[in-house]
Amino acid sequence: MTASRAVTVWVVLVAAVTGCSAAPEASSDPDHYVYFGRDRERIREPEFLTNPGVVGAQLKYTWRELERERDRYDVDLIVSDLEYLTGHGKRLFVQVQDVSFEEAIINVPRYLLEDSAFNGGVARQYGEGDDGALVAEGWVARRWDPAVQERFARLLTALGADLDGRIAGINLPETAIWFSDSAALHPAGYSGAAYRDGILTYITAARRAFPTSDVLAYANFMPGEARPEVDNGYLSSVYEHAQRIGVGVGGPDLLPHRKGQQTHSLPLIAGRDPETVAGLAVQWGNLDAIDPETGEPVTVEALARYARDVLRLDYVFWGTQEPHYSKAIVPFLRGGARPKE
Repeated sequence: MTASRAVTVWVVLVAAVTGCSAAPEASSDPDHYVYFGRDRERIREPEFLTNPGVVGAQLKYTWRELERERDRYDVDLIVSDLEYLTGHGKRLFVQVQDVSFEEAIINVPRYLLEDSAFNGGVARQYGEGDDGALVAEGWVARRWDPAVQERFARLLTALGADLDGRIAGINLPETAIWFSDSAALHPAGYSGAAYRDGILTYITAARRAFPTSDVLAYANFMPGEARPEVDNGYLSSVYEHAQRIGVGVGGPDLLPHRKGQQTHSLPLIAGRDPETVAGLAVQWGNLDAIDPETGEPVTVEALARYARDVLRLDYVFWGTQEPHYSKAIVPFLRGGARPKE
């Protein structure tokens, strides 16, 4: 993105958030999905199946359950959900998960952990506790490790052989991870640049495996950056590469009023090329965020309008956090999924 275009995009983005008149004209409405995550059984709920504003479901599957043994891929789980949804006039968007944000959960196959060729297979993430101390906070596949990249590409190839063109799309999990600022806690072989290169390898493999279905890179934040103060070009290079090879962009949170999103993913999404698809999820806590103009929590209609008019999203994936899901999201979608003008 050129400097002049970046400035224009930022002005439009700020105008939309603050309510100024510089916002662009309305775009076409995105496809609305319900993000059930691992709660696969919920695709059978009547309020989902009979809702005319819902195009389909976004479901999460872990690398471990899709490759229970090395080179033995289990696509039946996804196919079963796909056939059920198709039979009820709904579509499926797949998220393949190689990362967790809970210490007790590891989402990669066991052989990656046991075979020394993969250098442990995963790395522990760290978060910051209330007292400022570091706490263990989940595990991420060694995305910067060529041996792990090659295995993940094989998984995607196996999935694509059965699912490409049948599912609406596939998205890779978010790029945001954290090992702390201390190099002593960085895994072996890791660097910000190596991690960036690994993400580019991941999304290239996904595009090759799925030449027909949409592919989304959930690129929200990159370790080693805190834009705009610290910008090493990692996040922007992911967006540039995605656009160049025909991969869509997006992320796990639709948070137009949060500074982190305003300085990282949102201007890049808003400024993408017209032919690049994009999708964002409305996940836990998004509808609890405060709109600074009203002093009240954001509304479903406001997020839908922002998604359509500012970000020009092709997909919105609505989470099921209560009471928002039953009281606001389901009625909005049932009413036609169009924000009031």
